[in-house]
Amino acid sequence: MIKGINRQVVEVSETGCDYFEKIMFFVKPEYASLSESRLKETAGKIARSAGAPPFTKKKKPTFFEVGKIILSLLTGAAMALTVMNILK
Repeated sequence: MIKGINRQVVEVSETGCDYFEKIMFFVKPEYASLSESRLKETAGKIARSAGAPPFTKKKKPTFFEVGKIILSLLTGAAMALTVMNILK
């Protein structure tokens, strides 16, 4: 959602990237007096230099995380045995 109406926006439709359809740039108020062509040119350069978004890597569980899981299982088993012995 865009709040406020006193914003100057430059929209780049031809991004040069398959991943992005449009890019919107919000111009800082102190640069709003620059020419429209200069703002569009700068926005276009930035849009063309933006590459593909990074791929997310699946994180492998670390030794510490595996240890926590094993400790939790052992603690649960010990508690179950304790309860079973109390109820006998």
